[in-house]
Amino acid sequence: MRFKKLDLNLLVALDALLTEKNVTRAGERVFLSQSTMSNALSRLRQYFDDELLVQVGGRMELTPRAELLHEAVRDVLVRIDTTVAARPAFDPTESDREFTLFVSDYSMAVLIPAMLALTHQRGSRTRFNFKQQVGPPHRNLERGEADLLIIPSNFCSPDHPLDPLYDDRFVCAVWQGSPLAQGALTMERYLQARHVAMVPSDGSLPVFDTWLANDHGVTREIGLTTYNFSAMLHLVVGTDLIATAHARLAHLLQGMLPIALRPVPMSMKQLQQSMQWHKYRSRDPGLIWLRDLLREAAAGMGPCPGEPGGD
Repeated sequence: MRFKKLDLNLLVALDALLTEKNVTRAGERVFLSQSTMSNALSRLRQYFDDELLVQVGGRMELTPRAELLHEAVRDVLVRIDTTVAARPAFDPTESDREFTLFVSDYSMAVLIPAMLALTHQRGSRTRFNFKQQVGPPHRNLERGEADLLIIPSNFCSPDHPLDPLYDDRFVCAVWQGSPLAQGALTMERYLQARHVAMVPSDGSLPVFDTWLANDHGVTREIGLTTYNFSAMLHLVVGTDLIATAHARLAHLLQGMLPIALRPVPMSMKQLQQSMQWHKYRSRDPGLIWLRDLLREAAAGMGPCPGEPGGD
């Protein structure tokens, strides 16, 4: 099928080439041989009158025209997929559909077990693929790589719908054998101590440190960094480090670790965790079921520990 003399089958090849920036990997992505993908690239270059991919040093880079095409082509393919692949109804007890969710280890620990328990209780045959959030999370939606994101509301994209799931706050965790576990954790003691922090994969400043600088005009001394939230609470054990962590996660792990929890010695904003999905998939019956399931799981978590009605 052609549209304005373009073989529409080439759009899939173009998307793979612009994503992978490598002919061999692009072929593997769409199950085509290297020679077939090379031929597709040649035809695309001829149609667009542009090289699309050029050799820069030891790797291939997109031309300015290809950069403009990349998001537009992905958007077209996502629209086609959500329209053609959509089913009029969804029965989780009959379907073995796999849902891909991008979540942090924090959400994996405090929310996902409750969701999975509900699927088990109701005899669901659905499958789940949980992936780590790397880079701007909304890109995973726009590329069709994610069914849902579970992320803080302030990180959600304004271009896609979202639904709040639950609230949380920060607490400080210290080893029970540390002097910091004795007496009140004042602002002075907090700033004099060394801290363990979770640093995002893109190397940006941790969210808490951004808030600390913007709202209070202070910085903390980070003595150790790690790549996930749960590890922070394990790593304070046997040290004088402080981990400033999500309260729900800290209370969950407190029963497993010799740690003491203390209030953060400053006023902090409430955290809100949300789920977000692609705007073209709002009517997908399977995703509607999954979103309802997550809402129910989040409601069953109850108030944040330390708040009225909490643990």
